[in-house]
Amino acid sequence: MKFDLHTHHERCGHATGTIRHYIEAAMKRGLHVIGISDHSPYFGSDKEHAQPGIAMAKSEFALYVDEVLKLKAEYAGRIDVLLGVESDFFPEHAELYRGIYAQYPFDYIIGSVHLSGGVSIFNKKRWNGLTTKQQVEQKELYYDLIEQSARSGMFQILGHIDAMRGFYPAFSDIETDAVDKTLKTIAEEGIAIEINTSGKTKDCGGWYPIDAVLERACYYGVQVTFGSDAHVPERVGDDWDEVAARLKEIGYREWVYFKEKKPQVVPL
Repeated sequence: MKFDLHTHHERCGHATGTIRHYIEAAMKRGLHVIGISDHSPYFGSDKEHAQPGIAMAKSEFALYVDEVLKLKAEYAGRIDVLLGVESDFFPEHAELYRGIYAQYPFDYIIGSVHLSGGVSIFNKKRWNGLTTKQQVEQKELYYDLIEQSARSGMFQILGHIDAMRGFYPAFSDIETDAVDKTLKTIAEEGIAIEINTSGKTKDCGGWYPIDAVLERACYYGVQVTFGSDAHVPERVGDDWDEVAARLKEIGYREWVYFKEKKPQVVPL
């Protein structure tokens, strides 16, 4: 049973291809389940399209859901198309987002932190000139947001939980107990983390999270799922077999995908 729960398409403004292109790519790669999870609009602004090139416009959201549901019906019996969304987590807007998402029949919602301290986690300049203490503070701020997202009850999956290392590989070497603390919370809340293979396209190389984090996640009993985070159809299912093999080496015996917000267990 092969699945990929993290894919984007042209609505977000920084991916190419239609939803149909990603479904067709999944079928060609032998996937049984494909999740569509484009970036939700930025609902915390009064603007119709507050983040062009990053997330879809508000007016596109219902159209997005409708298109996925229509394609789900069209492809039924050939591949299971799931309705998802990747949502930024903003503590100050959590209730607003929660209310909007409740209006739609999502199979799952991925909670991702892309901004920490008001700065993109991918902005490597944020590290310039920081002392060791300040680096620890920045890492702990990031993981505090992830921990808050786990406790929010809004998400079934947490996205790329060490993506801050994407353009700053030394992030992984910053020593703090915050990662373990966050993983314990994720396990307690029964949420899955994704193995996100898009890290290979960034300066850090490899997948999110690194093996050391996955080993700790396994120790604490954190569920795992798979997401390519594909922004081009060609990356759908990227490294699926390699990830499955590595998880078994780490000690995992199963992983999950979500349908109607319920975990579907798949043996490794």
